Amino acid sequence: MHTVQITSIRRSLGLSQVEFGQLFGAHSMTVSKWERGVLKPTAYQAALMRQFQTTAEAQKEVAQEQVKNLLIGAGVVAALVWLLGGKE
Repeated sequence: MHTVQITSIRRSLGLSQVEFGQLFGAHSMTVSKWERGVLKPTAYQAALMRQFQTTAEAQKEVAQEQVKNLLIGAGVVAALVWLLGGKE
């Protein structure tokens, strides 16, 4: 796993190096070394990172769809209010 991917996954999860390390039983200095290319995560840790990334991306897509639906619903309500005479 490339160093940029590790940093990207951690940031997409909104985690500090300390918090990210806790997911893998690793110290924050180890996470820093992963991100700088000094050390590589184990195959198991890298697989977990990819799984976390996949899950985070799926949750982001769901959240974006929910916001879109909320905005569409709000627009429909606003249009109905306007059409029914609430033109203030």
